[in-house]
Amino acid sequence: MGGGRVDCDVLVIGGGIVGLSTAHALSRLAPGTRVVVLEKEAGPARHQTGRNSGVIHSGIYYRPGSLKARYAVRGAAEMVKFCAEHDVPHEVTGKLIVATDRSELPRLHALVQRGRENGIPVRELGPAQIAEYEPEVRGLAAIHVGTTGIVDYTTVAERLADSSGAEVRYGEGVELISRRPSAVAVRTSSGLVVRAKALVNCAGLQCDRVARLAGDDPGMRIIPFRGEYYDLARPELVRGLVYPVPDPAFPFLGVHLTRGIGGGVHVGPNAVPALAREGYRWSVVRPRDLATELAWPGTWALARRHWRYGAGEMHRSLSRRAFTEAVGRLLPAVSERDLRPAPAGVRAQAVLRDGTLVDDFLIREAPRTVHVLNAPSPAATASLPIGREVARRALEHLRA
Repeated sequence: MGGGRVDCDVLVIGGGIVGLSTAHALSRLAPGTRVVVLEKEAGPARHQTGRNSGVIHSGIYYRPGSLKARYAVRGAAEMVKFCAEHDVPHEVTGKLIVATDRSELPRLHALVQRGRENGIPVRELGPAQIAEYEPEVRGLAAIHVGTTGIVDYTTVAERLADSSGAEVRYGEGVELISRRPSAVAVRTSSGLVVRAKALVNCAGLQCDRVARLAGDDPGMRIIPFRGEYYDLARPELVRGLVYPVPDPAFPFLGVHLTRGIGGGVHVGPNAVPALAREGYRWSVVRPRDLATELAWPGTWALARRHWRYGAGEMHRSLSRRAFTEAVGRLLPAVSERDLRPAPAGVRAQAVLRDGTLVDDFLIREAPRTVHVLNAPSPAATASLPIGREVARRALEHLRA
């Protein structure tokens, strides 16, 4: 039954892992705070949180001192601890980052240095040592990162919701936000009105729209990138986690091999423009979403700057043979028959007006409001520290 009115201290929009971590942190930092979480889907973690490769990232890729580096390193340790305390299946597996071409060796060495700057233990490997970890993987050199792990983030999100003490309401899409000096009022698709002293926007793929509903100019747009995955029909080919050396010009890590908690091996993702914010297949096209993307100057600037990279990703999306060739550089034994299509994910990537891909987590504030405007990978890994920071800022608005 729709309608009704609810009063609370903090209203969180978004029932993904960052929104639920924020609710969880509020209950720890300020016991007794009344928190409501609104999620438009019928349950938690239906988008980015529940549609990724389930990796607890070490933090090795991220610029020293950045929020991503600090929160991922801290968050990985906290995530393992949370999972142990809340009976969430997880495993600290370690991973290999493998150079398959001489041109990648300087980037691999730079990752070793970055890992050490970020306080992450890294072991350098030659070809024979690679084979000790992964007999079927080929490379010129690699690094082993011991703190990487795997987990089911949907289960983590469910545990966060259960332990937060918040009132979580599903099936409540936000349609109207009215902000006054003393409070913020939100009306949902069912007619429910929630009145709060502070608002937190953790809406992920919709976060820029929620910011504009609140009357704020976020200065960015979410451009959705679909990541397509395959399941490996012969999971025995891979023992753990194997990554290529990423290109630092892009926030995407490249096609990698990830053994999941259930024992299967995920292959992917690539990164192609999605034709809808929640466009998990090429056939899903939403004109409103597409119009928003095409109207943003940053979309065109991004396309001009990175069209060659984008063309390669599109080719691998449309050709299983091309995708197999990309995987084959790491895993020569793989064939097209080994790749079975698996559910895709969509990354909410913030893009500035000039076409810059926002590289770090982005949190902005407005009166009585905290907006989380860029929280793609490794946000799930970093969700506990992110939630704590967002909760701290929200509490400051309560005291104002």
